[in-house]
Amino acid sequence: MQKKQKIYLGVFVGIAAVLFWAFISAGVITHNFNRNILKGNTDQQELDVKSMILTESKEGQKSWEIYGETGEYSSDHKIATLNNLIGNFYKDNKVNMSFQSSKGTYNEETHNIDLYENTYVVLENDITVTADHVTYYSDSKIITANGHVKINRQGTFIATADEAVVNSDFSTFKIKGHTQTNIYESKDSKGATASKGL
Repeated sequence: MQKKQKIYLGVFVGIAAVLFWAFISAGVITHNFNRNILKGNTDQQELDVKSMILTESKEGQKSWEIYGETGEYSSDHKIATLNNLIGNFYKDNKVNMSFQSSKGTYNEETHNIDLYENTYVVLENDITVTADHVTYYSDSKIITANGHVKINRQGTFIATADEAVVNSDFSTFKIKGHTQTNIYESKDSKGATASKGL
């Protein structure tokens, strides 16, 4: 009889230990989450998170991924806001565009991505783009850049514009508005660099 009681006691202690461990683990995993039910509508929720990763895959291949140092999500507007974020877009499982920004949003309904404040984009053909506001349109796969747009290709091509539109495979772009373009030719025998304004 005592042997059975010891076995039962051991099993009970084991189960209690597992439950306690699960409770502590859940607390550790979720301690960075702060969920608030908004006043007046219990269906609306806000979620504040430290470090958030968003990703989209199609037919088993990753389309893009975004990492935010901090973030928040509002179920009312279906928008995730990320701060100090970096991200990659993929083509044939290879990165063909990367970016960083101090603030960005992802719209759950349209799947569009907006980048604001200190946005820096690098395309696979060694072109960098900086702008006040960059938008990736999920349906057309194009990117628009607005406000203080600057495009630089390894110092040999530098353009400024009010707006730029990057095509769906991130290989070419158009600039609009007040534009200025400088093309720098290779160094001549004297080491001088020529420039041409368009």
